[in-house]
Amino acid sequence: MFDNFKNMASMMGQAKQLKENMEKMQAELAKKSVEGESGAGAVRAVVNGKQELISLRLDKAMLVSLVGDGEEGDLEMIEELIVAAVNAAQVKIRKLIKDDMAQLTGGLNIPGMDQISDQLT
Repeated sequence: MFDNFKNMASMMGQAKQLKENMEKMQAELAKKSVEGESGAGAVRAVVNGKQELISLRLDKAMLVSLVGDGEEGDLEMIEELIVAAVNAAQVKIRKLIKDDMAQLTGGLNIPGMDQISDQLT
């Protein structure tokens, strides 16, 4: 009977340690950022570990060469390039989060961890 209590206490300690490690990982992720691009670098988006867009840069010369200038410029194509760059950055940060979660759990596939990693952001 006492062995069951010891096992339960050990599991509770491990859960507490996992929670502390996840909080530490969240803080570290908040400091990280990744860049996504589209149009061969004409549009660059930077997203942080909270999946927030923190920077968007447009290279005017490259955009003009891609979509034209002035009245002839294709606004819709520029908008699509912006969306593509932001999406590329979000894919990269999600992979970074997933990799960090795998390190945290030692590569174990723990049920429900996908939902937890989604809540980290």
